[in-house]
Amino acid sequence: MKVLDKYIIKKFFSTFFVMFLLFIPIGILVDISEKIDKFKEHDLSYSLIMDYYLDFIWYYGYFLIPIFVFLSVIWFTSKLSNNSEIVAILSSGISYNRYLKPFIICGIVIALLTFISGMFIVPKKNKSFNEFQFKYLSKNKKDRNINKLYKQINENDFVYVSSYNPTRNQAYNFSYEVFEKNKLKEKIFSHNIRWVEEDSLYRLTDYFKRKYVGNEEIIETKKIFDTIFNFSINDLSPVTYQAKTLNLFELNKFIKIEKASGSPLLSRHVLERNKRYTLPVTILILTILAVAVASNKKRGGIGLNLALGIILAFVFIFFDKLFSVLVSQSDLNPIAGAWIPNFVFLFITFYILEIVKK
Repeated sequence: MKVLDKYIIKKFFSTFFVMFLLFIPIGILVDISEKIDKFKEHDLSYSLIMDYYLDFIWYYGYFLIPIFVFLSVIWFTSKLSNNSEIVAILSSGISYNRYLKPFIICGIVIALLTFISGMFIVPKKNKSFNEFQFKYLSKNKKDRNINKLYKQINENDFVYVSSYNPTRNQAYNFSYEVFEKNKLKEKIFSHNIRWVEEDSLYRLTDYFKRKYVGNEEIIETKKIFDTIFNFSINDLSPVTYQAKTLNLFELNKFIKIEKASGSPLLSRHVLERNKRYTLPVTILILTILAVAVASNKKRGGIGLNLALGIILAFVFIFFDKLFSVLVSQSDLNPIAGAWIPNFVFLFITFYILEIVKK
C-alpha cells in the first residue's frame, strides 16, 4: 500500500500546484488589464509593481487555497476513477477508509502550511497590499479616507476623527475628550492630526484646547502644535483593515483592546481571528468531500465531476460570504458565523461519503 500512497500523494501535490499556477497568473493578467492605467498614471517602477503582485498572490491565493485543493482532488481522482484504478484498489480488499488515508495526509500538510501562513505571513502581505491599493489604486482621494471613528481609548479618554488616511498617517476633524467621574474636564480640537514618524510625535493643525478647572474655563489655541498622546496612530486606522494586517499574537492583543474600548466592530475582529482557524479545517473537509464526489465512475466522466465540484465550490463560497455578512450586519455570533459553513459542509461530506461507501 505504500507504493499506492506515494502515487496518490504525488498526484495530489502535482495537480494542486498545476491548478494554483494555472489560475493565479490568470488572476494577475485580469488585474493588470484593469489597473494598467493607474500604473501609468503614477509612473510606477517595475520593482514596485512586482512587489504588489507578490503580495497579490499571497492575498488571494491564501483564501482560494481550499477551492484549489477541492478542484485539484476532483480532477485527478476523477481520472483515477475513469481509468478504473479506484475500482481495482477497492477490489483488492483495501477499505475505503484506508484508501482515504493519503488524501487526508496531503490535506493535513496543506492545512498546516495554510495555518502558519495565515497567522504570521499573510497579515504582513495584507498590510503592504492594502497600502498599495490605498496609495495608488483608489479611484479618488475620498476613497482613500476611512470615514468617522469614535473610540474610547481608555477608561476616561475618548477620541473622534471624521476620516483617516492610512497612507499619510493623518486624520481629519480630530477631537480628544478627557472625562473625570463622567464630567468633561478637557477637550482638544484640531483640523487634522498627523503622526510624525521621525520625531515620534503628533502634529496638530489649527489646535484648540478647552480645559475646565473648577468653575474656570481655560482656552488655548495654536496654528501648529506638536504633542504626544496615550494612543497609537493605528488606533485611528480603519479597524477592519488593521485586523487583517496583524499576526496571531498582535490580533489577540488588538481584540482585547477593542473589547475594553467597547468597539462596535468587535465582532468583525473576532470573525477575522476565527476565519484563520476555520480555513485549514475547510481544506480537510473539502479534500474528503472531493474524494467522495469523484471516486465513483460516472457516465459524464471528468466533466460531470468537475461541474459538480464547481457547483459545490460556489455553494461553499456563498455560505461563507453569507454568514460573514450576517456577522457584520446583524447580531450573529462571530464564532458561529465562522464555523457554521464548515459544519454544514462536514454534514454534506459525511452524507455523500456514506452513500459512496455503500
